[in-house]
Amino acid sequence: MAGNTVELVGNLTRTPELRFTPSGAPVANFGLAVNRRWQNRQTNEWEEQTSFFDVVCWRDLAENVAESLDKGMRVMVVGRLDQRSWESKEGEKRSKVEVVADEVGPSLRWATASVAKNERRDGDGGYDAPAAAQQAPAGGYNENEEPF
Repeated sequence: MAGNTVELVGNLTRTPELRFTPSGAPVANFGLAVNRRWQNRQTNEWEEQTSFFDVVCWRDLAENVAESLDKGMRVMVVGRLDQRSWESKEGEKRSKVEVVADEVGPSLRWATASVAKNERRDGDGGYDAPAAAQQAPAGGYNENEEPF
């Protein structure tokens, strides 16, 4: 089975930061800490490992995430891994792997949430979005843009 889908559950390490591309498309970034805990069978002690991920959200999802989430909240993220490359101002080649989110939602295992549905723009199931966001390139970041 081929595919590039990831599902993560973790805590936000920083409040989502909402920015806009030069074409006006909203983009939000946040950090996610995913903990794994297990009992060492030899020592019977609990051990823990934390993995950190950078998550990128686009358009309506970006705006909703920035409005709804804060540092420390536990969320579920479904998306895909994406590797970006760019050149720094000093001419060094840089690269990173991040999660481009398709869906983000609160984890209700240890918390409650109140959900408010956004008004629909038209009959196609789409939600209100600024016109500039609809003109943004489907590929996400411009290859020449540095990450933030």
